[in-house]
Amino acid sequence: MPTAVEYLEADDAVAAFLGRIGKITRLAIDTEGASFHKFVDRVYLIQLSTNDRHAIIDPLPISPPPALGSILEDPAIEVVFHDADYDLRLLHQDYGWQVRSIFDTRIAAQLLGITSFGLAALLEKYYQLKLDKKHQRADWSMRPLTKGMLDYAAQDTMHLLGLRDQLASELKKKGRWSWAEEEFLRLEGTRWSAEEPGMAFLRMKGARDLSRRELALLRELVTWRDTVALKLDKATFRVVGNEPLLDAARLAPTDRDVLAKIKGMPRGIVDRHADDILAAVKRGLAVAEPDLPTFPKSKRWARDPDFDTKVSHLKTARDAAAKRLEIDPGVLCSRDRMESVARAVPRTVEEISALGGLRAWQVAELGDAFVTALKGFKPAAAEPATPAAKPPTEKSSRAAGASRPASQSPYRES
Repeated sequence: MPTAVEYLEADDAVAAFLGRIGKITRLAIDTEGASFHKFVDRVYLIQLSTNDRHAIIDPLPISPPPALGSILEDPAIEVVFHDADYDLRLLHQDYGWQVRSIFDTRIAAQLLGITSFGLAALLEKYYQLKLDKKHQRADWSMRPLTKGMLDYAAQDTMHLLGLRDQLASELKKKGRWSWAEEEFLRLEGTRWSAEEPGMAFLRMKGARDLSRRELALLRELVTWRDTVALKLDKATFRVVGNEPLLDAARLAPTDRDVLAKIKGMPRGIVDRHADDILAAVKRGLAVAEPDLPTFPKSKRWARDPDFDTKVSHLKTARDAAAKRLEIDPGVLCSRDRMESVARAVPRTVEEISALGGLRAWQVAELGDAFVTALKGFKPAAAEPATPAAKPPTEKSSRAAGASRPASQSPYRES
């Protein structure tokens, strides 16, 4: 049976390969983007593997392959990813495909309690393969791609179906197959969602330490940076990093010399764009007081003197369950979900389910323990709603310095 990897860069070659694989019941897939290098990310490679065939599709010179979309959207064909979230978003953004019947080896590994769940670690664990990591930050938009890059890309799917089988077998042995099914079903709803215009700068690390006036400067500086990054098609941090922009927002430089002394401000940027940066600062200083940006109002809760104690009780119950299940506590239940339970103080497992934050498998493993942990406590009361703050008006979809959208994986740190 064929084992060589086919490199496909023409419409007829892609159609022929998809025709040759016949009526498959499962397909491994991976994509390569270039968010570390480009301002706007897209799919630059698509790797495919069946049980006996492997291919790399170059999507740049070809039309969108409708036959591949039909495979991915066919509920009778299982599509296997490792860490599917971003692949699903890119495939939806570029082609409009909404993948069905997903198996994610990363999630499967986490549900089994495997702590090193990167693909390289899993391939070494199950196949004694050591991947060369030198292409992890490669620019997949470059052409031609080197043989080493193509070999590296092919490894991302070549062993994925076998890895899927091993992980699925272990999930079933541990009685956690239903856990995985619930998680995989939720992945089917993953879509690309554009960031709300003008709001991303508020998510920059350190932005909450700024005054409202400084936020106005930051907004203008980020808008300038994004304009340059878009023109150059470069990742924003390759133009100017976040820290220099935060410092510029604090210092409000009015001349080139002060700007040039900001730590991390590239000399070339100062030489070419000093006037534009200083103009952005000037615009931020000119914003009228009522129009200064602020963080959107979130739901507020009346002060609850028992809140930390309730969360601590829930954490103790969760950690005990995690130890029993030999699973990472953050995978079992994240802190934000425990906080939601602490505010509601559910009296029954059914009330926990009704909150909507926990998966069915999480409720089954934690419900009784959470109810017991909160006995004797009262629920928190929500304060009257306050009007939402006026959002910033400038459009900036990449202000946070990263072109990848935030993952919606339920597995967060505890």
